[in-house]
Amino acid sequence: MTPHTEKRLLQVVVSIACIVPLLAGTTGILLGAEWYKGIETPPVDLNSHFRYLSGLLLAIGISFLRCVPDIEIKTERFRLLCFLVICGGLARLVSMVLEGLPSQGQIFGLGMELIVVPLLMVWQGRLDKRFQIIVHPPREAPHPLLGKKKVSP
Repeated sequence: MTPHTEKRLLQVVVSIACIVPLLAGTTGILLGAEWYKGIETPPVDLNSHFRYLSGLLLAIGISFLRCVPDIEIKTERFRLLCFLVICGGLARLVSMVLEGLPSQGQIFGLGMELIVVPLLMVWQGRLDKRFQIIVHPPREAPHPLLGKKKVSP
């Protein structure tokens, strides 16, 4: 697969994955903690905190989308966003260990955070390396003894 084809494929996959934080973040902001079954009238502080975290989730989704056009060179931003999501997933995992198994939606989120996102991070890093070779090919230098040109590492 060519680097440009791989870039296009990663762009499509990341764009599709962004649907999750964009929808979950927006829904959380609009509906608050009442979105979850069993919470009919959440305390004001819980609703406030839930909407704050939903806003962060929405911002993370938007930030990932902003990486898509130039995904092959957005490595630092992409890794930072992945780190944030993985930290959230680890916190969710702690909750699962301490409190028990959550709903299927939360388990889906955990899978996105601790499986899909790390895989996307590795894939993006691989793509970055492939494009660095295209943009900055190895320079030819004369061999120190033979005087012939050779490709330097």
